[in-house]
Amino acid sequence: MTTTATGAPSEVELAIGGMTCASCAARIEKKLNRMDGVTATVNYATEKAKVSFAGDVSVQDLIATVEKTGYTAQEPSPPDEPGDDEPVDDELRTLRQRLTTAALLAVPVVAMAMIPALQFEYWQWLSLTLAAPVVTYAGWPFHKAAFTNARHGAATMDTLISVGTLAAFGWSLWALFLGTAGEPGMTHPFELTIARGDGAGNIYLEAAAGVTAFILAGRYFEARSKRKAGAALRALLELGAKDVTVLGADGREQTVPVGQLKVGDRFLVRPGEKIATDGTVVEGSSAVDASMLTGESVPVEVAQGDAVTGATVNAGGRLVVEATRVGADTQLARMAQLVEDAQNGKAAAQRLADRISAVFVPIVIALALGTLGFWLGNGAGLTAAFTAAVAVLIIACPCALGLATPTALLVGTGRGAQLGILIKGPEVLESTRKVDTIVLDKTGTVTTGRMTLLAVHTADGTDEAEVLRLAGALEHASEHPIARAVADGALAKLGSLPTPEDFANVPGLGVQGIVDGHAVLVGRERLLEMGVPPLERSREWGRAMGLPGTLALVKAEAEASGRTVIAVAWDGEARAVLEVADAVKETSAEAITRLRALGLTPILLTGDNEAVAQSVAREVGIAPEDVIAEVLPQDKVDVVKRLQGEGRSVAMVGDGVNDAAALAQADLGLAMGTGTDAAIEAGDLTLVRGDLRAAADAIRLARRTLGTIRSNLFWAFAYNVAALPLAAAGLLNPMLAGAAMAFSSVFVVGNSLRLRSFKAAN
Repeated sequence: MTTTATGAPSEVELAIGGMTCASCAARIEKKLNRMDGVTATVNYATEKAKVSFAGDVSVQDLIATVEKTGYTAQEPSPPDEPGDDEPVDDELRTLRQRLTTAALLAVPVVAMAMIPALQFEYWQWLSLTLAAPVVTYAGWPFHKAAFTNARHGAATMDTLISVGTLAAFGWSLWALFLGTAGEPGMTHPFELTIARGDGAGNIYLEAAAGVTAFILAGRYFEARSKRKAGAALRALLELGAKDVTVLGADGREQTVPVGQLKVGDRFLVRPGEKIATDGTVVEGSSAVDASMLTGESVPVEVAQGDAVTGATVNAGGRLVVEATRVGADTQLARMAQLVEDAQNGKAAAQRLADRISAVFVPIVIALALGTLGFWLGNGAGLTAAFTAAVAVLIIACPCALGLATPTALLVGTGRGAQLGILIKGPEVLESTRKVDTIVLDKTGTVTTGRMTLLAVHTADGTDEAEVLRLAGALEHASEHPIARAVADGALAKLGSLPTPEDFANVPGLGVQGIVDGHAVLVGRERLLEMGVPPLERSREWGRAMGLPGTLALVKAEAEASGRTVIAVAWDGEARAVLEVADAVKETSAEAITRLRALGLTPILLTGDNEAVAQSVAREVGIAPEDVIAEVLPQDKVDVVKRLQGEGRSVAMVGDGVNDAAALAQADLGLAMGTGTDAAIEAGDLTLVRGDLRAAADAIRLARRTLGTIRSNLFWAFAYNVAALPLAAAGLLNPMLAGAAMAFSSVFVVGNSLRLRSFKAAN
């Protein structure tokens, strides 16, 4: 019955089972979109379908359509629900069992077929005993997928594997039970000659078992990598606080799970704790480290009436917050949704082998049928005709093809790991070839991601060491991130600092205290101008102070460059200003040069203010017009989409939670390994070292690995194409077939091993 789309559309996300390649996802998507009022996108990597539907269509109708296509579908459980990963674990465990079975049993089968010295009197029957479980049990996923594809008129890598292995196994059974291959003492002599032989005496069990084992190994490692596809969402959700201290109407404190928090509840946030949910400060003041979510490198000062975001860290004083958004409405939850939307909307790269197989398999089957008809029509007899036809199917069996992608990936990823680069899977490689624009997050990627003391400017007659000793000692007693930067910088230069005799925090302005008998002030210039009420032990704070002309000029220049300036005064006189900022990594400028050499246009994208962003861009060599500042996480996704809409192929490098959605949206996501789990899981490549130069090396290595896979596939198919005429002519003896398969496999492995010589640019 045709459905009519009426009313407001609904959305549902379905977990899809049974997909073996990207063409499976395309087939399901096509079937769903044929339904009236339905718009669907299917993601092979995450094994999910995001469906918008209206009218009389129900979720059960959608599931039924997927099942009619040959796959399974169900509404997924929430990502944080216990047991969510069990189906994935079961699938991976089953695949591992099949691979172990295939590897243990296939090795002796191949050895006996290739080494005549191992061919004892009844060796062929032992080969059959060992090969049968490999072809039937271990190879079952390929046969099942091939049957599903055949029902819908499609041919993929699974079809080629299934047809080739079953043809080799089936012919071997016929030769053993009805031909002469089962006779005691039968051997396959080591003769690399082209001659017409008796097909009834040939077995091809080593081809059936070996190909199954090789390709199962590739599938297992691919599945293990794909298993992490949804980990970005879980990593995001795990960032939030688990428990929260709720304040009752009578002021009593009660610790409850964060899931029980309701809008309007008031909760306590102590120094160092995560803020449980989005809300408004109703009591207290502090500095909040929001860099993980916003990319803002400088901690945000908050006080009564200011909004705060869940999962950010209270770096200073005690806060009481009233919850304004909870659960799925929070900024963190919306960011998780952004990541998922970006992953679902990102078209999965069609596997190269599937694309070639879609053309190659029908040609091979047609050639096999043509060979059978030709020999029957020429009176060669049923046995000779069938022998030639099956030989065509057997020689097309993709032994080298099964090694082409896994070996190149294995060597390429191994070499990448040595250089601090992790490649997640073959699907990401195609993107590296087309990338022409690279978007760089600032905080933690181009810069160190932490506040650093960059410069000390002193008034006339003031010693720099004395400034660092007194200011560092006072800041060492503070928990504020900027204070820690000053204290760490002072400790690095002096080695040790005195202990303050008295200390007090001035909310939002700075700190004051007594150090070695000096009344010291460290903080904003306004702190000096206000004239802070004196402590008992000092009267020097009773009057206001201002910065002398030279220091005022330095302060203005530093702030124009986007740096944070801290004033230092003691004994009633302004003595120095300190420059603090998120320092640019020493290797970033060189990295930008390398990226440009690869034909990429670097763009700096940050949540920081325009002055800071332009200052960093000038230092590393990025053009002013290629700087996009003061953006929120959702804006980062929009920027990537806008660039893609302009026809660019976009790579994104980032390290924070705020980058996760943009990393997933980009054509190629490169995550800094020093960053958050959410960013690492959302990226396609991980740069373990946290060095931006590794981004250039990663793109070079990925392009080289893709080139190796392409050349492997070419030679693997070239071998098949060259041998097909011999098979069709009935001139392919089993030893020559085995030797040809072995040579093609050795060539593919050798070509892949060349990736070990890849070197990082000097």
